Amino acid sequence: MRESFLTFGSPVIGEEEIAEVVDSLRSGWVGTGPKVARFETMLGDYVGARHTRCLSSCSAALLLAMRGLGIGAGDEVLVPAMTFVASANAVEHVGAKPVLVDSVEGTGLIDLDAAEAAITPRTRAIMPVHLAGRPVDMDRVNAVRDRHGLLVIEDAAHAIGSEWAGRRLGSFGNATAFSFYVTKNISTIEGGALMTDDAELAAEVERLALHGLSSGAWQRFSDDGFRHYEVVRPGFKYNMTDVQAALGLHQLPRLDTWIERRARLWERYDELLSGLPLQTPPAPDPRTRHSRHLYQVQVEPGGPLTRDELIAALVTRRIGTGVHYRGVHLHPFYRDTYGLDSADFPVATDLSDRTLSLPLSPTLSEADQNDVVEALGASLRAGTRS
Repeated sequence: MRESFLTFGSPVIGEEEIAEVVDSLRSGWVGTGPKVARFETMLGDYVGARHTRCLSSCSAALLLAMRGLGIGAGDEVLVPAMTFVASANAVEHVGAKPVLVDSVEGTGLIDLDAAEAAITPRTRAIMPVHLAGRPVDMDRVNAVRDRHGLLVIEDAAHAIGSEWAGRRLGSFGNATAFSFYVTKNISTIEGGALMTDDAELAAEVERLALHGLSSGAWQRFSDDGFRHYEVVRPGFKYNMTDVQAALGLHQLPRLDTWIERRARLWERYDELLSGLPLQTPPAPDPRTRHSRHLYQVQVEPGGPLTRDELIAALVTRRIGTGVHYRGVHLHPFYRDTYGLDSADFPVATDLSDRTLSLPLSPTLSEADQNDVVEALGASLRAGTRS
C-alpha cells in the first residue's frame, strides 16, 4: 500500500516556468501580449503550420474553427462517438448537427468506412479525433475530404507531437485544434491553439476570440501607439493570456523528450501487465509517432471486476486513474435529443464500459509504475464481480 495517493495526470511544472510566470506578473503584460505571440510562433514552427492562434481552450479552437469556416444551422458534422463531449458540444454551439460515428475496435479511433457511409447532402465536415495521442490515418481522412468536398476540423487535443507518415499533426492542410489543459502532454493550465494554413481563417479566429474586435489589446496599446477598435462581428472571450503562454514557452521545448519518456513507460507497462486479465493498448501503427498521451487498458468481459469496480478498488490502494471516455451517445443530452441507441455504436459502447487510463507522465517513476501494477494485480485477484 502506497503512503501517498498517486494522482492521475499531474502537470510537470519546473522552475523555468515559474520564473517566466513571475516575469509576466512583474512586466504588467498579464493579458494577451508578447508571450502569446512568441508561443504561437514556436508552436507553428514545431508543427509546421503557417498560422497559429492561441486560445483559452481546445474547445474554443474547435468552435471558432467551425464558425470561421461558416458551419452552422442545417449542416451536419461527422464526429466519433468515442470522444470527450467537447467535440460534439462545439458542433452544437454553432447550430449544426453532430452525426456520431462508431469506433475501430482496439484503437477507439473513428471508423472511416462508417464515416464515409454516413455522409449525406447536408454533411459539411468531419472531425477526426486523435484519441489518446494515436493519429487517425490522415491519408484516408484527406481522401474522404477531397472525394466528398468536405471540411476537416481535426481534434488533436491529445496529440501535440504526434505524426502521421513523418508529418506532425496540424500540418495536413486542415484546421487542427490542440489542448494545453492541465493533464495534457504540455500544459498552460488552461489553453489551446488552432493551427491552419488558411490566413483568412486565422484572422477570423483571432477576431472572434476577442469579442469580434478589429485589433487585440497588444496591437492597440503597444509602442506603435493607440488605435481605436471596431467590432466587426459579435465574438467571444476566448483569448490566451501571457501568464498561460509563459508556461508553454518552456514546456514545448521539452515535449519530444517527454514523449520519449512516455514511450519507455508505455513499453514497461506492456511488459508488467502481460500476466493480468487486462487488454493492453494496441502497438502504434508503424507509420506513426504516437504521443503516448494516455495508456488505456480494458477489463476482460466477465472478468473478476467491472471497470468501475476496479477503479474503486484502486482508489482504496491510493492509485488514481481516469476514464477516457463515456461515449457521446451515452450522455442524456445526445441520447435523448437524437434518439440514440447504444446498440448502434457497439464498439464505442464497449470501450465506454471497459476502459480505464493508468497514470502516465514524464515524472512517473518505475517505483510508481510498480505500485500501479501491484495494485491492479491485488485488486483483480481479490475481486468478485457484483
